[in-house]
Amino acid sequence: PPPLPCAGKMAAAGRAWRVAALLSPWRLRAPCSAYGPPAGAGGGGRGRLLLGAAFALGGGTGLYLAARQRLWEHSAAELPAGNLQLTLYQYKTCPFCSKVRAFLDYHGLPYEIVEVNPIMRKEIKFSSYRKVPILLANAGSPLQLNDSSVIISAIKTYLISKRNSLEEIVSFYPPMKTVTEQGKEVFEYGNKYWLMLDEKETKRVYPVKEVRVEEMKWRKWADDWLVHLISPNVYRTPREALASFDYIVREGKFGTVEGLFAKYLGAVAMFFISKRLKKRHHLQDDVREDLYEAVNEWIKAIGKHRLFMGGKQPNLADLAVYGVLRVMEGLEAFDDMMVHTKVQPWYQRVEEAIRKAAV
Repeated sequence: PPPLPCAGKMAAAGRAWRVAALLSPWRLRAPCSAYGPPAGAGGGGRGRLLLGAAFALGGGTGLYLAARQRLWEHSAAELPAGNLQLTLYQYKTCPFCSKVRAFLDYHGLPYEIVEVNPIMRKEIKFSSYRKVPILLANAGSPLQLNDSSVIISAIKTYLISKRNSLEEIVSFYPPMKTVTEQGKEVFEYGNKYWLMLDEKETKRVYPVKEVRVEEMKWRKWADDWLVHLISPNVYRTPREALASFDYIVREGKFGTVEGLFAKYLGAVAMFFISKRLKKRHHLQDDVREDLYEAVNEWIKAIGKHRLFMGGKQPNLADLAVYGVLRVMEGLEAFDDMMVHTKVQPWYQRVEEAIRKAAV
């Protein structure tokens, strides 16, 4: 009889099959922040299908293989402005997590990262909220912030306003229970795009009322529409799906057998799921056209006379859109977007602004 495979190879193959099973369309979940109505938006999270997650480039199971390194679990970094400590629980390529990182980096806020295993999610077992991003903040007492847009609004309010503690600020964003079209109960944050400022602070940050309205509108647009375009574009064809998972395998540095199963079975699963997402969100036959139109719509809204939507510096809308688009870097969809739209100058300006803040 043929020789039996060694125990190590059998174990690797078993793990790979378990990953493949989790990647199957019937088992998929979206542990990353949800991707807008009706499946959730901006980190709220709803739904069992891989709605908007697109796994490797939307925060899902594929990322588990690419993100074996867990960085300083349960540790935190101290802010120079005080004793506030921040720890971000994330999937590296989840657009909502990328949004939070772009915000924290631009504002020069040190933080530690914990890469979450999207299959077991042991890293967030302390939380009844089972999605990412989660931000743990400690300003004398530990505090958990959920939902990417709530995280950004609450921390931004804290940086501007000195009247309230972070705990008080977070209480201004109470979760509200709603029911999806599928009849599932979820929690949403109706005022998550608001900064909780007094009149004086508001006038200082938003000298003109329309500036605030515009920022909120486009932050919501990034959550409700732009993120829906990521998965259908990065898994648009079998070749692109394979390239996306090839990237995951290279970054993950895992065993040959395990990597092969993850790469090929994951790519197949995500290719078919991307077609379901295309239909769900009523995208065009060539989903690139939806991506191009969305990006050019954003650039048109900024106009020719502003460097950023925030004027001379990025505002929260700039950082949100940049964070979503950034997860496609290195893939064909990103390169096509740069060639066929007018986004590149703005994108590079935001990138440079964040880089300078980190120096």
